[in-house]
Amino acid sequence: MSGGGTETPVVCEAAPGGGGGKKKDSLGTGGSPAHLIIKDLGEIHSRLLDHRPVIQGETRYFVKEFEEKRGLREMRVLENLKNMIRETNEHTLPTCRETMQDNLTQVLQRLQAATDSVCRLQQREQERKKMHSDHLIASEKQHIMQWEDFMKEQHSKQAEVDEEHRKAMERLKEQYAEMEKGLAKCPAFGELEP
Repeated sequence: MSGGGTETPVVCEAAPGGGGGKKKDSLGTGGSPAHLIIKDLGEIHSRLLDHRPVIQGETRYFVKEFEEKRGLREMRVLENLKNMIRETNEHTLPTCRETMQDNLTQVLQRLQAATDSVCRLQQREQERKKMHSDHLIASEKQHIMQWEDFMKEQHSKQAEVDEEHRKAMERLKEQYAEMEKGLAKCPAFGELEP
């Protein structure tokens, strides 16, 4: 593997000839077959189930690679940011400030001119509305006066017409009274026939 894991080789040697020359294993105990089997089982167990040394090696390798690659990448990013900030402070910001100062005076002048123009237009509009309302008020007063004159004239005409009607009624009454007197003097229609 690529890690720094340690692998221990399994040494499992039995004594040849079975008798005289026994070799000692790494623990320093005698090499009975049961002991060798237990030792082999321990090593098999540690290799199959105890992965700590392998995992520790892989972890150290991964951390080392990650820190090296990430460290360089972050250094480049920080260097780029530093260059960008320096460029902004030295060139872009002063240019923007100069442009803003140059154009701000023009904008303020235009804004003042627009404000003055709007104020004049608003004043003219108020004067026009005032003149219009004054004209409407004067016109309304004139109409009221004309209406009052008209009503007075109508009342006087009505009085004249009523007076003429009364006089005409009196004349008719007198005329009919005279006609009745004249008829009373004349013989009756029934009396004239033989």
